[in-house]
Amino acid sequence: MGKYVLRRLLHGLISVICVVVLVMFLIYSLMNREKIFASDSAYTKQNNNSKVTYQYQKWEEYGYLDYVPYSEYLDGLVSSGALDSQTRDAVASIGRTPDKDSEATAQYVQQFTEFYESQGYTVDRLDAITSRSGKLVSGGQQTLFAHRDFPLLRRAWNYFVDMFFIDSVNYVPEETDIGERGITFTWYDPVYGGEKFSPAIIGNGTYHRYLLYFDDQFPYIHQNLLTIRLGTSYSVNRGVDVFQTMTQSQGAYVLSTLTFPTGLTEESADDLHTATYMSGSRDMNTLNRQRFTDDYTNVETFKTGMSKMGYSFVIGIISTIMAYVLGLPVGLAMALRKNKLLDKLGTIYIVFIIAVPSLAYIFLFKAIGGSVFGLPTMFSTDSASKLMYVLPIVSLALPSVASLMKWMRRYMIDQMNSDYVKFARSGGLSEGEIFSKHIMKNAIIPIVQGIPASILFALTGAIITERVYVVPGVGNQLTDAINKYDNGVIVGVTLFYAVLSVVSLILGDVLMATVDPRISFSTKDR
Repeated sequence: MGKYVLRRLLHGLISVICVVVLVMFLIYSLMNREKIFASDSAYTKQNNNSKVTYQYQKWEEYGYLDYVPYSEYLDGLVSSGALDSQTRDAVASIGRTPDKDSEATAQYVQQFTEFYESQGYTVDRLDAITSRSGKLVSGGQQTLFAHRDFPLLRRAWNYFVDMFFIDSVNYVPEETDIGERGITFTWYDPVYGGEKFSPAIIGNGTYHRYLLYFDDQFPYIHQNLLTIRLGTSYSVNRGVDVFQTMTQSQGAYVLSTLTFPTGLTEESADDLHTATYMSGSRDMNTLNRQRFTDDYTNVETFKTGMSKMGYSFVIGIISTIMAYVLGLPVGLAMALRKNKLLDKLGTIYIVFIIAVPSLAYIFLFKAIGGSVFGLPTMFSTDSASKLMYVLPIVSLALPSVASLMKWMRRYMIDQMNSDYVKFARSGGLSEGEIFSKHIMKNAIIPIVQGIPASILFALTGAIITERVYVVPGVGNQLTDAINKYDNGVIVGVTLFYAVLSVVSLILGDVLMATVDPRISFSTKDR
């Protein structure tokens, strides 16, 4: 069993890598990259050369290419000591056309061109665009830059290498004055005034202030030593990692009396346990100077609602439990009463769910639930009513109930008509013994294999159900990212789905082998 699981994990890991690389190839190589500006209001305001420059800046931000403007090249020379600041300022401005460059500027432009072309870059120079009177038109400023598309394998390698971030005391740059670097363990967390028994590990020089801490929020013990990074969002949730987008709380702020490190006490929703380092943040913000003693000022907030993954999982897991509790007994009863009234009614329901598009019956149940039973038809993170969960759960459970009814009925009938059942009857076994020890046990084996997938995929949400009931879950995230060409989210969510698929298949096989001792994943020498 152990060797089988390890082999499946290895094969699954390879499959996940192949899927992610394939998605990257589709996004960055085959899709028209100009479509990312379809809903960019800032892009429509650009003109002429400034529009081209804006395109390349955004393409670099979205991970398509490496973009190096001429000014950045000069700054690099200054940093390395190859160029002084005064000369840099003198050669920074290129002429409207190449023949208008000064002799010194032309020399550095040639160096810039030769250096980046030798590195495989394409160097573009856009001459100034002027009106008939000789004045620059809007966005017509001359510019010089180099660009090079990222190789697919390099992009994939960087993505997987940077996926897991391990915090350390060397995160903050050496030249920063932060005091003594190190990690401190305390039994009494300073967030609670040092009076409450609450163990914590605190870092200085790390990215996160708190590497491990306890609080009253599930799962009660939290760690920031290892952080998962699935990719940064550029439009769905700008500047936030995909995994953080799925796991951070939503809703209205929850205020409480909070004492900041400087001793300032005020009503705030800030969660000091989530403080991360932001260079120069105290100097740039007066409020930060009043609250914090160092640059660990970037904090998340307490909110009333759960995370996207939390809402999706709650709705998904309850609907899954409901499906198994209803679907299996009804399917069993249909098999035992084949061609009777219950079997015919169940068949009608199964055919209805299969034949009618999911969007149609979800809207039907939404209308019936709202008008007849007075249930909430819209989800709200600020509402404390549990009734808003009813319609999404029921709508999500009904197709699963039909599927389990169908397969349970089929497997039961197949087993009831098997030859071993006839032999068991001829051997004198009672119908009850045959049913419990043989038919039921064998029929449930294929059903058991799908249980891990049903549980794990509750984390991914349901796209149509969450859209209809406006559930702030994970289901909408991938579709939103595709519509907005948010490449980071597309790749990150694809990886998340792929990992869940691999894990669910392995757990399904292990569970099936546990239920049926006849199934063995080990090989025996003969």
